[in-house]
Amino acid sequence: MPNGTVRRVITARTAAPEGGARTWKREWVRGCVSAFVLCATPGLAQDVPSGQPVTLSEILVDEVGAEQWLRFRFLAPGIARDTGEVSYADAEGDFQALCDDFVLPYIADFALDADVVVISLMDRPVAFGTSDPDATQFFEAFRPGPDGCVWEAL
Repeated sequence: MPNGTVRRVITARTAAPEGGARTWKREWVRGCVSAFVLCATPGLAQDVPSGQPVTLSEILVDEVGAEQWLRFRFLAPGIARDTGEVSYADAEGDFQALCDDFVLPYIADFALDADVVVISLMDRPVAFGTSDPDATQFFEAFRPGPDGCVWEAL
């Protein structure tokens, strides 16, 4: 984790009641204090242009320097290099759709702030910041704006 990065974890374990819910709790996460846990619908499936099955795994909130980054991590078994049928080129439009159609409404619904949104697709659960040479992961970053998400070259 980069110096100056503080991580809060938003898990996808408990369904939020109508209107949203916030559960404040302190816990240790990979050597960092997590002071904010927000509950979301478990395994929330999303429709994406590639047609592959995509489900929300977790959301991480990082303070990177002066910016707040939200990391939306999705399981997408269709991108698996040995058994999947979805290439990066096939999944490229999924990032924009997930950002515009899921992330922006989520940010608004839960009154979150984000300077940068990172969307990751992974073929299997991989703990953030760890290496799994057998896993396939794709990443894209965006800046949320009033007219939608704008791709950010990082």
